[in-house]
Amino acid sequence: MPAAVLKNSSLRNPLLSGTTSLSFSLKYLLQSSSSSHSLSSSKSHPAFTSQPETHTKEENDDDPVPTSGISRPLSEILKELNKKVPDSVIRHRIDDGFTIKYVPWHIVNRIMNLHAPEWSGEIRNITYSADGKSVSVVYRVTIYGTDAEIYRESTGTASMDEPGYGDPVQKAEAMAFRRACARFGLGLHLYHEDIL
Repeated sequence: MPAAVLKNSSLRNPLLSGTTSLSFSLKYLLQSSSSSHSLSSSKSHPAFTSQPETHTKEENDDDPVPTSGISRPLSEILKELNKKVPDSVIRHRIDDGFTIKYVPWHIVNRIMNLHAPEWSGEIRNITYSADGKSVSVVYRVTIYGTDAEIYRESTGTASMDEPGYGDPVQKAEAMAFRRACARFGLGLHLYHEDIL
């Protein structure tokens, strides 16, 4: 099914709540062909008709499309974010002779959009070291649920002369963003899987 056809109810599908991996969620949302998630039916969808439809209260009780938005309670969002990230999205880099596993910021962004679509992020502070050799960024991620909102902050630091793609502030921001999301549980297992 094309991604444009997905409805908000797909985010609340009970099949997703028991999975142990985000890969099933992504695959399910993109390939589901369930009639409850499709716009093609014997009746045309009210959003695509030229005449407004009138319904009695009884007719609307079984409507599978939620009208309260795409948010869910924070406990459901955090449960999804705490699932193990698929190995296929994990990258490796060598830092001071140690191999470090991480999830690229753009993948973290997509996972947040999938499981916490009403999240926001902001840079809270940028600080250059006194010697001018590094920069640190403080980043805040806020998740909005139907019952509350919660935020986590973290820092990222990059060397000013570190080789690679992107400027130092970009690198520090990406690191701080990933770490702030890890404080919600997203990819947190990568930080301690060698201990377990």
